[in-house]
Amino acid sequence: MADLALAPQHAKREIREATAWDQLKHNRNFLGFWFMLPAMAFLIFFLAYPLGLGIWLSFTDTRIGRLGHFIGTENYEWLWDDAIFWLSVFNTLLYTFVASAFKFAIGLYLALLLNENMPFKALLRAAVLIPFIVPTVLSALAFWWIFDSQFSIISWSLKHLGLITQNINFLGDTTWARICVIFANIWRGVPFVAITLLAGLQTVQPSLYEAATLDGATSWQRFRHITYPLLTPIIAVVMTFSVLFTFTDFQLIWAMTRGGPVNATHLMATLSYQRAIIAGQLGEGAAISSAMIPFLLAAIMISWFGLQRRKWQQGESND
Repeated sequence: MADLALAPQHAKREIREATAWDQLKHNRNFLGFWFMLPAMAFLIFFLAYPLGLGIWLSFTDTRIGRLGHFIGTENYEWLWDDAIFWLSVFNTLLYTFVASAFKFAIGLYLALLLNENMPFKALLRAAVLIPFIVPTVLSALAFWWIFDSQFSIISWSLKHLGLITQNINFLGDTTWARICVIFANIWRGVPFVAITLLAGLQTVQPSLYEAATLDGATSWQRFRHITYPLLTPIIAVVMTFSVLFTFTDFQLIWAMTRGGPVNATHLMATLSYQRAIIAGQLGEGAAISSAMIPFLLAAIMISWFGLQRRKWQQGESND
């Protein structure tokens, strides 16, 4: 009798469990998690694991061909007194700040220009993308020839115009070398900013501009009070990516100058490669790479807090 009395309760419990599981299987968040699982595995395997391994190597004296031992913060202490490392930090910050500022200014101008009605607009939009789709190394080699000390087309043109008497040593002078690599980075990065901001401009309702024009607003006032506020979230995202790409740039610098002359164009990424791969000091190279993380996190957090502040000013919820 006792078994018979417990049987219905056991059956009900099984039914309730099955029903809960069925609801869980059909829950959109649960299904979304399973759809995201392959991407999560990819990111963990190709991003999180190498990042963790690099941080661990920075605390060891590992060299190429020899396993290292844990040495604590000795690599970081060594870098703290390394003048070349601090020069690379300065070069990286200068390179990132100047190139990102010019890319934003030129990219925004091109986006506004391409958003206007003009002939051959589609062709011009496609032409703007050319610097971005050309392989980085190919662009670097082209600029290397343009700025070559003997065969530079710039020096040749200036000499034939009578403006100079001898070739300019663009990549052999510390100041000129910095200017040249920054110019090459701007040339490659402007299309990404321009096309992304142009896509954002397409979402702005023309009726807003029409109403502002009827109210007597000037072009600057329309930009200041309509275009810029509506583009702020897109600007924050695109400039965050631009800063990250510029800060971690390697191919362009290495193909053009190898960090020279006299380490004047060494970025943290190129110096890390030189110390880790060429010199074989994997631990020291990993320490230089790990030292880049705080700067990258700072750029991301500035963008995130800026977006949150913008939402708060507009009275939006954080949900």
